[in-house]
Amino acid sequence: MQILLCAKYFQRLAISASMRALHKDYRTVIPQNFSNYESMKQNFKLEIPEYFNFAKDVLDQWTNVEKTGKKPSNPAFWWVNGNGKEVRWSFEELGSLSRKFANILTEGCALQRGDRVILILPRIPEWWLANVACLRTGTVLIPGTTQLTQKDILYRLQTSKANCIVTDEILAPAVDAIASKCENLHSKIIVSEKPRKGWKNLKEMMKHASDKHTCVKTKHNEIMAIFFTSGTSGPPKMTGHTHSSFGLGLSINGRFWLDLTPSDVMWNASDTGWAKSAWSSVFAPWTQGACVFVHFLPRFEPTSILQTLSKFPITVFCSAPTAYRMLVQNDKTRNCKFKSLKHCVSAGEPINPEVTEQWRNLTGLDIYEGYGQTETVLICGNFKGMKIKPGSMGKPSPAFDVKILDVNGNVLPPGQEGDIGIRVSPNRPFGLFTHYIDNPTKTASTLRGDFYITGDRGYMDEDGYFWFVARSDDIILSSGYRIGPSEVENALIEHPAVEESAVISSPDPVRGEIEFIQELPKTISGKIKRNELRKKEWKKI
Repeated sequence: MQILLCAKYFQRLAISASMRALHKDYRTVIPQNFSNYESMKQNFKLEIPEYFNFAKDVLDQWTNVEKTGKKPSNPAFWWVNGNGKEVRWSFEELGSLSRKFANILTEGCALQRGDRVILILPRIPEWWLANVACLRTGTVLIPGTTQLTQKDILYRLQTSKANCIVTDEILAPAVDAIASKCENLHSKIIVSEKPRKGWKNLKEMMKHASDKHTCVKTKHNEIMAIFFTSGTSGPPKMTGHTHSSFGLGLSINGRFWLDLTPSDVMWNASDTGWAKSAWSSVFAPWTQGACVFVHFLPRFEPTSILQTLSKFPITVFCSAPTAYRMLVQNDKTRNCKFKSLKHCVSAGEPINPEVTEQWRNLTGLDIYEGYGQTETVLICGNFKGMKIKPGSMGKPSPAFDVKILDVNGNVLPPGQEGDIGIRVSPNRPFGLFTHYIDNPTKTASTLRGDFYITGDRGYMDEDGYFWFVARSDDIILSSGYRIGPSEVENALIEHPAVEESAVISSPDPVRGEIEFIQELPKTISGKIKRNELRKKEWKKI
């Protein structure tokens, strides 16, 4: 089997999806795009062309399929704000609007191919237009979360040497306060109904921009985007991804883990500032011609999530483990009926087995956990048709040869804990980042023999399932034993008085202690800062 991004592939996918939509048993776990895990893994092959651009070679192809009438009537993009306002775009409309934005970047802002654009917007339609506009112009997209502080924005502007920033009226004052310290920044675009001095107003410029634009011809290995890591163990690093590493690589996620077709409506609740949005709000669903559903949702509200899943025909839902935990703890969940929902996935951190069991009892659906990083596409996952082992990250995706390694890079047998690695020699897999930009030392540190070291510890069981233990620097040593914090955290969180937990080592020479605090320190992506907790603990001695 080959995945070829061509017109016949798009038409075949569209037609088969229309037939599958007639199937009445929407809760089936039978895969739509593959027979079983073994055949998927064995037969997978993805050809990498010399030139590739997701906007031209995928999105515009879906526009062509749309015009033939062979695609289900789902929109390409469906946005709601919770107050009755909706935006729906077909692939053709998405193309037209994104070409206007592309002209604004090249003509209005004089940006050249390879120039860097920082994008900091909440979940509003313009975020998606900016993504596609950068693809069309060959400019390098650098997403950032709206939770960034003035100091965070300064760090990203200076470190990336960005030439342009796109944001809203909330963060514009923070940008103005530090713009003079950013010598490469020459264009500022604001998404606002009101003008602001020194800023180009996107809404006004879109009214006059032409939708005639020729997409640049990008090589598959050109840098497409830069993602700052979440900074759980030091300053955020710039992770470089190419037009193929994400543009093609995330077809793995869409086709196999999410198992999407053009009949599906995909809702990913991730923040726009992180790579997970590229995963499940852009590339994975649109590769498959699925509808990207978006709820503005300024902050996570369990009630709003439940109402949205009940009201709209969402078929695939993706959210962080923390969100699922909040949903199962919400009393209203028991009375909700998710008539269209058929597939639920989670990523970002290990999900507690108790949460998956409660979700299954409430909805009848399993949560298919996936494991990946900012640096990769899906590394391991639980796929439809597989037996799910609660707590396991599943089996390796077709993109990678995943192994458990010792300190010398030797492959360890089942049952032995070690470093999770991806084989990169003799052939480097396409779904992997290029390097940490401007940080060769850190890039070199990720390699051990023939493998890329993820920085995570884990083990593989006798059935080939992988199990996450901890980040390498989170392992606890106690009386000669190595303890993974996640297993202790899972036990703690089962107590009804515990909302969330983080386990770190304590320097007590005889025994450790348990400390209860009001709130755990977190990164702006919501991940617990265990390194900060460790530093605080070790200062006690």
